Parts: sequence; structure tokens; C-alpha cells
Amino acid sequence: MRSGGPLMDARLQSTLEAWQLSQPQLLTQTLTSRIYVVDADGETAILKLLAAAETEEQRGAVALRHFDGHGAVRLLRHSPDAQLLEYAAGAELVTLVERGEDEPATRIIAQVLEQLHSVPQLPPPEGLVTLERWFGALFNQATADRRAGNASPYIRGAALAERLLAEPREVCVLHGDIHHRNIRQSARGWLSFDPKGLLGERTYDCANTLCNPVKPELVHNETRLLTQATILADALTLELWRVLAFTCAYACLNASWWSRRTGEGTEEIVRWHLKVAEIAERALGRA
Repeated sequence: MRSGGPLMDARLQSTLEAWQLSQPQLLTQTLTSRIYVVDADGETAILKLLAAAETEEQRGAVALRHFDGHGAVRLLRHSPDAQLLEYAAGAELVTLVERGEDEPATRIIAQVLEQLHSVPQLPPPEGLVTLERWFGALFNQATADRRAGNASPYIRGAALAERLLAEPREVCVLHGDIHHRNIRQSARGWLSFDPKGLLGERTYDCANTLCNPVKPELVHNETRLLTQATILADALTLELWRVLAFTCAYACLNASWWSRRTGEGTEEIVRWHLKVAEIAERALGRA
């Protein structure tokens, strides 16, 4: 077991003792957590130790409690700074795409989304972020561009988002980050994990899927985008126009997030997402 420093090691030891866990093995470290594989009374589980004041992971726990194992890993225990999760030991869904099974992978995503969105919604749990708030960075960027006289794609993306959010359809608890690396095979079938904990129209959960996997020959292919969007729309009984519109708006949102960062490669990532938005916008004309 690699060390995460005295403070993290103390938190790990305290959590292991409190929850009667053993055999911790560091799996990975992200900006928001350190993730361990642990033994929980003879069963393999995932332990997340959260970064200080990490609200996104806490919202994710709210969503996982709501999903209650339907299309998502189970939240076994949680505290403000730790989560114990069901372990999905199988392959990531992206492996299907890598062996040429792109459309079957999209159909699996549709099945996972159907399970997530079919959980009774009334009343929705507290602590989630609405899509109106989630799109805030895009709205701010569009406002700045209008004032500067810049006819940017952010303005068009924000206009689409405003139109979609003004008349939402089938509002529910959203995963918020569905893509091919956030779904794994398990003994219970394909399960999602790492939700963002959002609240809004269920069509939104298709958008990130259509921006993934991060391979230009797939994501920057208009015919492929339209085909996959149609699969999702048909399987989930959604309007194809709204699937594509959310994809365009979401790609602009992603670009607006990255445009506020600095560092090597950020400009290329912004261009990547704006290219997705451009392709989705064109596909809207064919839908």
C-alpha cells in the first residue's frame, strides 16, 4: 500500500477500523479522492477517501443512494469524507468499442440509463444540482461574448440550452457523467459509477455519451453521431432533436469549462469540444 501522507494514512486507518475493513490496496488517485480496493467482511469493495470539502463526490453519494443499485453500483456506507461502494470487477464498456462493437455499446448505455431513470422520482432527494446551475459557465461565457460583439459558438450553445431548459421533459435524478469508462461489467450486469448528482431532463444524460469515447474517428464523425443519437432516442423514447441539441449545448459547456483553465493542452481540448458542438449542430439539420 502506497502512502498518501500522514494525514491521509490516518484517515484511511480510522475509516478501516470504523467500518471493519481490511487489506486496502490503492487503486488510483483523482483530484477529488483516493480510491482503494478493500475487503469488507469477505467481499471485495471500493473505498473512496474524499478530498477536503469535496461536494461533487458528496452529490454523487446522494445520487447513488437514490439509484439504490438500479443501473449503478450500490453505496454500501458513507460519511462526509468517505464512501464504501460495491465493486464492479468486470471490464469497462469502452472495451466493446475498441473491438468494433460501437452500436452494441450504445445499446447497453441505453439499458443502463433506462434503469437509472426508472427509479421513482417523487420527491427528488435534496443536495442535487439543477441543470440551470450546471450550465452556468456556458451562460456566463455567452454573455461575455455578446457584450464583446463576438458571435461565438458559445452563444449558440447557450441559446439551445436556454430553449431546452425552458420546457424540460421528464425531469429526474441524472447520473450526469455517463460515458464508456464510467460503466463496468459486474455480477449484476453493466453498472455505472461516479455520478455527478444532477437534476433535470433525462435527455441530458445522453449528451456526454455522444462526446465519447475520446477518439476523433468516432466523436468527430457526423454520421456516427447521428446513428448513436438515434439508437439512444429510439431505445429511451426521446426526441432525437433534443438528444442532439443537448449534445451541442453540453459540448459548448465543456469547452467553456476548459477555456477557464490554463496549462499545456487546454486550448486543444477546447477546440476538441467545440468541434463536437459544430458536428452536433450540423446533425440537428439532418434530424
